[in-house]
Amino acid sequence: MTDTKTIGISTGGGDCPGLNAVIRAATRAAILQYGWRVIGITDGLDGLIWPERSRELTMDSISGILPRGGTILGTTNRGNPLRYKVTENGCEVVRDLTPQIMENARKLGLDAVIIIGGDGTQAIGLELFRRGLKVVGVPKTIDNDLSATDVTFGFDTALHTCTDAIDKLFSTAESHHRIMVVEVMGRDAGWIALQAGLAGGAHVILIPEIQFNIRKVCDFILQRDHRGRKFTIVVVAEGIRPGSDLRASYEQEKRMYPRAGAAGNLIGDALGMHTKKDVRVTVLGHVQRGGSPSPFDRILSTRFGVEAVELIARGEFGKMVALRGRRVEAVDIAEACGAMKRVNPGGEMVRIARAIGVCFGD
Repeated sequence: MTDTKTIGISTGGGDCPGLNAVIRAATRAAILQYGWRVIGITDGLDGLIWPERSRELTMDSISGILPRGGTILGTTNRGNPLRYKVTENGCEVVRDLTPQIMENARKLGLDAVIIIGGDGTQAIGLELFRRGLKVVGVPKTIDNDLSATDVTFGFDTALHTCTDAIDKLFSTAESHHRIMVVEVMGRDAGWIALQAGLAGGAHVILIPEIQFNIRKVCDFILQRDHRGRKFTIVVVAEGIRPGSDLRASYEQEKRMYPRAGAAGNLIGDALGMHTKKDVRVTVLGHVQRGGSPSPFDRILSTRFGVEAVELIARGEFGKMVALRGRRVEAVDIAEACGAMKRVNPGGEMVRIARAIGVCFGD
């Protein structure tokens, strides 16, 4: 057992449902099991750059946060302390603020820090660990693309949100004989698009892992028309890889509209032009990150939070909690940052989708 008295908790990167459940579980386990003091580090690691912003977490301050989305600590996906942008003499420069973070962690009396976040946040945590900060990681991303864990919390809730949206669009698409394009998150991996598409009965699913040809998608839709199926649901991951027939337009669209909507609107325009059918595009965007976490995510977050405290108690730093099968285990943070978990184009999920007639446009 380590001689721990005070720990910090930080949430970094994009928010997602379940963050507050982790904060709650880790705080309660630290206080009730070990009598530790818990400091909430605000806005990613900004609370260690400006320690006056950080605050103590107590049993009262975390009461009632289990079902709440977001994070009571705040977060950021812009403040990398290893390459922090600051303005000096009117010019923007990049500074390594690690020495400042290490010193402020010492001043706050932190014996260890739980860093909750995705691959980028865990990579920062790993570097801080290598520089002497005692770090334990907790994986978070709605994209479910961290290779070291079978599932990340936040994914299940996002999946519910997307499936519910597809269900609602299904009835209106059928009523008006329209093509409904639904853009979901998934910059590098298509897990949300694939699983929400399957759960919602989508007819076309376009994901980053499978390059597609828009003509093949149009032919598929027109074949449905000939069979009397006058509507089509198309689920599009934001990080799609169109073939040569659409690639130039897609790159231009992303440059003009770098935020959500570039992929969905481009696909919608192309489908409307080639099929001459009525098309509507829905971009779910950040609605996928919000809302109350599902029961699965609440339980997984709680398991992760408690296990993170146990890792600190055992002195197992530089580790990240992960779900392997039915068990929560510890893995090296370096392993978590080593490779992205992407959809296997020849894997079971894709084969199942193809077997029931889903088109991937390839």
